[in-house]
Amino acid sequence: MLSQLLSKRLFSSASSPHALRAVCQAQLDEMRTAGTYKVERVITSAQDMEIEANGQKVINFCANNYLGLSNHPRVVKSAADTLKTHGYGMSSVRFICGTQDIHKELERRIAKFHKLDDAILYPSGFDSNAGFFEACLTPDDAIISDELNHASIIDGIRLCKARRLRYKHMDMQVLEQMLQETQDCRLRVIVTDGVFSMDGDIAPLDQ
Repeated sequence: MLSQLLSKRLFSSASSPHALRAVCQAQLDEMRTAGTYKVERVITSAQDMEIEANGQKVINFCANNYLGLSNHPRVVKSAADTLKTHGYGMSSVRFICGTQDIHKELERRIAKFHKLDDAILYPSGFDSNAGFFEACLTPDDAIISDELNHASIIDGIRLCKARRLRYKHMDMQVLEQMLQETQDCRLRVIVTDGVFSMDGDIAPLDQ
């Protein structure tokens, strides 16, 4: 009964699927006119320094495959061997039945490499930045963030309840002022890109 009522409310009058489609189509047309409509680059080869796209070989300057591991023979073989022993996909989240022994072993090795107590795996850097702040900070804390931080950092900060402050890009004087203003907070976290991906600036971490 509840589902029927909800269905009637959602798809009655102007809220019909046809109205939604018309609105979406108008927005897509506006994006095409403005030149902001995105189309995926379809790659027909493995990730490497050279890839195949649109029927031709091109040099790849835009991937995150900095160490060349995506198509490294040892990595490919190890992945193939692991598929035979552990299968494909977890079929669950980590805290139900989605953690395998190989996850814990990798986390242990990462923690040891960085000389830390522990580590946790995320499927992407974007997810790790989006998930960290909400899990670790409270309204009693403060985040002081460079205004040109990566979008994933900005999104992660928005999700948490901590006090949020932004300082002018790499301006250490403004950062110092904000540190003084937040002395009453339980924790104060300074957040910055190491190398800013859009312009190549290097954060003055020594300061």
